[in-house]
Amino acid sequence: MTTKISVINPNSTVSMTDKIAQAAREAAPPDVEIEGRTCAGSPPSIQGAADGELAAPHLLAELQKAEAEGADAVVIACFDDTALAEARKLSDLPIVGIGEAGYHAAILMGKKFSVVTTLSVSVPVLEQNLEDYGLTSHCLKVRASEVPVLDLEKEGSDARAKISDEIGRAIEEDGAEAIVLGCAGMADLAAALSQHHGVPVIDGVAAATGLARMLIGLRP
Repeated sequence: MTTKISVINPNSTVSMTDKIAQAAREAAPPDVEIEGRTCAGSPPSIQGAADGELAAPHLLAELQKAEAEGADAVVIACFDDTALAEARKLSDLPIVGIGEAGYHAAILMGKKFSVVTTLSVSVPVLEQNLEDYGLTSHCLKVRASEVPVLDLEKEGSDARAKISDEIGRAIEEDGAEAIVLGCAGMADLAAALSQHHGVPVIDGVAAATGLARMLIGLRP
């Protein structure tokens, strides 16, 4: 029987939703339908706590729509895990944040990891999430590549090069054994960066999709 996972992009950039949904489809088994959803009233990108607060009500409204339309699980596709706790209070569906999923994927590989995210304004949010999840001891450092989120959507930008350079510094300076990519908009970069640097580079969208499918199977 086919199951449906709704992948909600908490920002309002449709091209990012399309990229995220494709990454989820590539990670999902054949019996899973992936539905991408965009939060139209949200900021175009989520860069720091203020943007997350603005996006939260739109995300929660989209979650309720997804549940009403038959979703079996939901992935919140922002690495800040925007409104994740509130979403779990609102719905009994399995709800997975891509940040939390990415961290656990690295830990289950037995790897000490660093996070490479977009701008410095996002670092305190991610550090607080790691503390809230009890995972601080597993993370070597949260690093900003100083790439604005929407640069990841621009053809010909230097976003990939900046992210790759920061991964190199994380391996050399932190001793990172794995890298967790700190933005859903980086989902299409993971495989090439992993091959280039010779360490696992983890995309939270793929990790969250796999975990959501597992959680569907565990429900009574």
